[in-house]
Amino acid sequence: MLESAVPQRPQNESAMTEQAHYPIGTPGQPWGAAEKAEWLSRQTRARSYAQDVVSVIGRLREHFDVVDYGQLDYPPDRYVLQAIRSRDWRDELPCVLVTGGVHGYETSGVHGALRFVERHAAGYAGRVNLLVAPCISPWAYERIHRWNAHAVDPNRSFRADSPAAESAALMQLVAPLRGRVLVHIDLHETTDSDESEFRPALAARDGKAYEPDRIPDGFYLVGDSENPQPAFQQAVIAAVAKITHIAEADANGQIIGSPLVAPGVINYPVRRLGLCAGVTDARYTTTTEVYPDSPRASPEQCNAAQAAAVCAAIDFALADPA
Repeated sequence: MLESAVPQRPQNESAMTEQAHYPIGTPGQPWGAAEKAEWLSRQTRARSYAQDVVSVIGRLREHFDVVDYGQLDYPPDRYVLQAIRSRDWRDELPCVLVTGGVHGYETSGVHGALRFVERHAAGYAGRVNLLVAPCISPWAYERIHRWNAHAVDPNRSFRADSPAAESAALMQLVAPLRGRVLVHIDLHETTDSDESEFRPALAARDGKAYEPDRIPDGFYLVGDSENPQPAFQQAVIAAVAKITHIAEADANGQIIGSPLVAPGVINYPVRRLGLCAGVTDARYTTTTEVYPDSPRASPEQCNAAQAAAVCAAIDFALADPA
């Protein structure tokens, strides 16, 4: 889930009841090294990047090239960052960048990206160059968290002198292609744990008051307020609506504190906020958000929705005469 682009979000009738003080730190005081160390000591591995991601990428090597584009060292753990690349890469073709797992706990972002490659990527051979980074934050993937081991959010860190190695590695990977990318779609999801854990932790880390908010029930998109491309966003929404439901605005006409600009669409200034969606000069960019905790959606639907969003994004871009 993306945090709101505004400093604070107003509470509404759907907001969750404010929770007790987060168990780490002193209210009103930002965390120092001791608090971050305590937070790190509480993180435990719950799943395997090697088993869930690297092994799937290994099976794809028969038809795609695999690029090792960086390494994360969080002793005693070490992770090789991998991206999947079209084998028939041709410099005259437009490039499509698909990213997932910027927030490691957002499972369908990772598995939706892999599903797209496994089931749909072959259909675009000879039409676009594909570059897919399915799990940008493997340490966080294993621990089902949004931050890296230094309590840094990679999705606020896509900027010069990035404090997140995950973000810096992706920026280095795409830098040679920055002006050639036609489409960049960044796959995310919103979970109930955003309100039960991650936003309270963020407030505690930064020494701010935690203000509960409403979790949007359904799929939505975050476009770039500097390059909104409304027809593109609506094409993606229309494709996903065939698979899962689209989130509706709250009583204030907003989703996560931002005004709805079209059904299922809000906009952020992605580059100013250091978001992954701003790492290229792509004409068409969007960030997906699905809600796997909805009683109206299953993990299978969420993964399928992510893959469908990627296909719809590419299809629109290739068909657009602009």
